[in-house]
Amino acid sequence: MRTILHIDLDAFFVSVEQGRNPSLKGKPVIVGGDPEGRGVVAAASYEARAAGVRSGMPAAMARRLCPEAAFLRGDGYLYLRASERFFSIVRRYSPVVEAASVDEAYADLTGLQRLMGHPVEIAVRIRDETRATLGLESSLGLAANKLVAKVGSATAKPNGLAMVRPGYEAAFLAPQGLERLPGIGPGIRQKLTMFNIRRIGQLAALDPVLLEETFGRVGRLLHQRANGRDDRPVVSHRAPPPSVGREITFPEDTVDAPLLESVLYRLTEKAAGSLRREGLEARTVTLKLRYADFVTCSRSATLPSPTDLDPVLYEALLPLFRRLFVRRVAVRLIGVSLSRLVGGPRQLGLFEDRRLERLRRLYKGIDAVRERFGFHALTLGRSVARPPAGDTGAAA
Repeated sequence: MRTILHIDLDAFFVSVEQGRNPSLKGKPVIVGGDPEGRGVVAAASYEARAAGVRSGMPAAMARRLCPEAAFLRGDGYLYLRASERFFSIVRRYSPVVEAASVDEAYADLTGLQRLMGHPVEIAVRIRDETRATLGLESSLGLAANKLVAKVGSATAKPNGLAMVRPGYEAAFLAPQGLERLPGIGPGIRQKLTMFNIRRIGQLAALDPVLLEETFGRVGRLLHQRANGRDDRPVVSHRAPPPSVGREITFPEDTVDAPLLESVLYRLTEKAAGSLRREGLEARTVTLKLRYADFVTCSRSATLPSPTDLDPVLYEALLPLFRRLFVRRVAVRLIGVSLSRLVGGPRQLGLFEDRRLERLRRLYKGIDAVRERFGFHALTLGRSVARPPAGDTGAAA
């Protein structure tokens, strides 16, 4: 019988900010865009959630619901580093760990009792070490499969633990609302609600043939999930992402070319930093512009050889920007995408430009500073223009 742990960091972005500034603890905190502009909420503390604030909500609406909240722009680089440290803790307790997102992980604890103790003891030790080392609270779900473990951690929030014993999966899920069941989106949930199906137990009791006739092949899967059946393994090795990207929507549309070019460099820095953390290099760069009239244009270029260096990537992106920025319309959004990724870094060729070697040494030092003090601790000349509100460094 498998034993799967799902561990989910509570209010992750907010908790990292509170660790950096302890005076924010116990207060309503919102990470995301400028409430005076077009930004949206990326994360909210439980105090802000009590006022009705939710992720994805326009920041201006969040301000109306919770005017006393502290609004923070956020630091995507800092969050990624905290995430990496969190996963390094989990991997010390299990050889099979799967990243579900930056702030949640599955760990297969099957067969570890003799070595590590009871699964509950292992889970609590992971939570305690995460709190002591990173200052982050987490919620835990233990079950015989990934699905029920994930629902368990959701019911245990904040800072709790739910253990579902084998054979009790369906009984545990039955009273939960449909929104708790992974794989049910708004469309399916709305259709089920039309038939007065609002609880997982009601879905589990339906005829699987009827569900398949109504929803196609996904209908039978819904029936299996509602009954707590899930055979998916915890997969510790993931394929490299197809691309790495960053984009930002400006609080006000702009025609300021120097500002746009400086923001372009800032986005390139963040995307290139992600490549280096993953040990990847990009062969293709893509620039995206969205104008105030919502016309969106993009252009791509292929590099002579893969790279993870900011200046080399920017030198390829800048001509694309200048070719696209020709309309007499203000710009609403600018984005960068790096694709055709390969493992790196490469060894320099015998006759290759020594400039690249010097740049690698330089950016190794820059990455070390930003890893310790946050991305905004070090600003390069090409991105000296004040970054627009809402520049959290979130992935595109």
